[in-house]
Amino acid sequence: MTDTVVLDLSLRALLLAAKLSAPVLLVALVVGFSISLLQSVTQLQDVTLAFVPKLIAIGASLLFFGKWMLTQITTFTTQLYDSIPTILNGG
Repeated sequence: MTDTVVLDLSLRALLLAAKLSAPVLLVALVVGFSISLLQSVTQLQDVTLAFVPKLIAIGASLLFFGKWMLTQITTFTTQLYDSIPTILNGG
């Protein structure tokens, strides 16, 4: 196994992690910003007001994007297992 193969696998794994976390993080960012804006306009400073909607939105995004996430992980794992003989033979 050469260093280029290790770097390529590491890069692919990091890109997959970024792709999988992006939808959930973006939903949390949008909901958090919206709730913060609402709190600053109405001057309500309750912690649960920010936590509960964000939790619900993240759960909904996991339900919505879950199948796509699972497909991405399964595809990456299948490609990784299929490439094991090539990696072990020095390629």
